[in-house]
Amino acid sequence: MNSHLWQAFGLSTAKHAVYPVVRNQLAELTGSMKRATSGREYRKLCSAAGNLFQLAGEIHFDSDRYSEAAHSYTLAASASKEAREYDLWACALTRQAFIGLYDREYSATVPLLESAAHVAQRGDGQLSTRYWVSAVQAEAFAKLGNYDACRRALDKAGEVRALSGAVHNGGWLRFDGSRLAEERGTCFVALDRADLAEAALTDALKQPLSARRRVGVLADLATLGIQQRDVDMILENARAVIELSRQTKSGYVGRRLQSIRMRLTPLLADLRISQLSEEIATFERKVT
Repeated sequence: MNSHLWQAFGLSTAKHAVYPVVRNQLAELTGSMKRATSGREYRKLCSAAGNLFQLAGEIHFDSDRYSEAAHSYTLAASASKEAREYDLWACALTRQAFIGLYDREYSATVPLLESAAHVAQRGDGQLSTRYWVSAVQAEAFAKLGNYDACRRALDKAGEVRALSGAVHNGGWLRFDGSRLAEERGTCFVALDRADLAEAALTDALKQPLSARRRVGVLADLATLGIQQRDVDMILENARAVIELSRQTKSGYVGRRLQSIRMRLTPLLADLRISQLSEEIATFERKVT
């Protein structure tokens, strides 16, 4: 059941539509946990809860409801710890860290990711968990301006390619290295390394991407254009983000668009940029 819900979440453009089923399933699980008659049964139920609470958190996160997402991830981490499922636990901690990244609490995020890395070391070495943690650590270091630590973490994340077999489960763990170009691009934009960022993001766009992932790459390219004051680059990529935003009700996508608009302020003297800013503001008013 859980794997089907993760699949439905991944395929849906309106991801919040999956939440009622997840909520009902969690209510049943919580009741079963209270009635468990053995430690083995209890741990099995905790594992299922740790899985589903992460999905609930993902749904809240995508809807821009960070407080609810944080609560779900906390419950997921607690249940996963009780289940002694170290990979599941590490992933819950890593998802908690994402909230800190998007709230720009970078310094507080680093220790949480260190904890996730420590837990992941106790997990299954054939899974990609520890490498996903490294990829997220790279972004945190990039946001803090620590180029050397970021590169080390990216190199560690890249080691996922040496794994063979089933390295993820397609649900609470989906990292397989296919997003490394996107992640490098995000990091190098944050580090203001245009030379490295554009190459990575261009490579990322050559891959088949979901609407949400494509928005992330295009938003990073728009940000890169802002850093370089390249108006054509800004317009091309920002308008592509607007178009994709019309196809999804994702709060994540809306936040990326809002971030672009805020960064446009120093360039508003250019009429084309001013018009773009108004386009984004008009779109934001329509969806709120």
